[in-house]
Amino acid sequence: MGSSTGVMLPAFTLWWREIVRFYRQTTRVIGVLASPLVFWIVLGSGFGSSFRSGGGADQQHYLDYFYPGTLILIVLFTSIFTMMSVIDDRKEGFLLSVLVAPVPRAAIVLGKVLGGTTLAAAQGMIFLIFAPFAGVHLNPVQVLLVAVVVFLVSFALTALGFAIAWPMDSSSAFHAIVNLFLIPLWLLSGALFSLKGASKWMQVIMRLNPLTYGVDALRGLLYPGMETNFAPAASMATLVLFSLVMFGLAFLMVNRRSMRPVA
Repeated sequence: MGSSTGVMLPAFTLWWREIVRFYRQTTRVIGVLASPLVFWIVLGSGFGSSFRSGGGADQQHYLDYFYPGTLILIVLFTSIFTMMSVIDDRKEGFLLSVLVAPVPRAAIVLGKVLGGTTLAAAQGMIFLIFAPFAGVHLNPVQVLLVAVVVFLVSFALTALGFAIAWPMDSSSAFHAIVNLFLIPLWLLSGALFSLKGASKWMQVIMRLNPLTYGVDALRGLLYPGMETNFAPAASMATLVLFSLVMFGLAFLMVNRRSMRPVA
């Protein structure tokens, strides 16, 4: 019991700090939602006349096809912006004080990652208010399943963002990694184009990309009649494995790298 309390209390404190910190910065909240929304409307409308999925009467407008990918993009943006706080906390000396306190390293990872996950998942679920405009009409069971998928993707991406941000002292370096790695990860997830329509070498990369399974699972839940690339069970299993591996990576980074004071 003592060990459990020793992890959960500091983890909860760090989780709550992330929630309060994010929502006190109104511009970040607006930016996370507004940027993908504009992207969805502009890009979806622009490609709407030239892209159709399905055949005959079942053809799908690109605005509808792009909707699940936009939801994942919101989750990605929120995870990135939230985990930038790791770099800020280092510069402010906050993480150093946490590391020298009698707090388990697992509590630091759990609190920060769950804080970012909560924010990312909440922002993603808020985007569902635009679902009717994408031809999506969800029942309570579908909403619950979508929430599970969004949570798993949020947890994995936040843990990955934590692992990337932990050894860094510069926000610009973090952004460079994001632009080089995380954005292409989203671009090759089936958010913009279907896996079956891609070239052979790109199909291999997309099948190895865990985000592909998240987008595919969401598309299957939002549009039940639409054919998906993977079985729902396979997509969920991949997302669970992705989450566990990323959390393990974040935990490994905290335990292997000591905190350097900022001059």
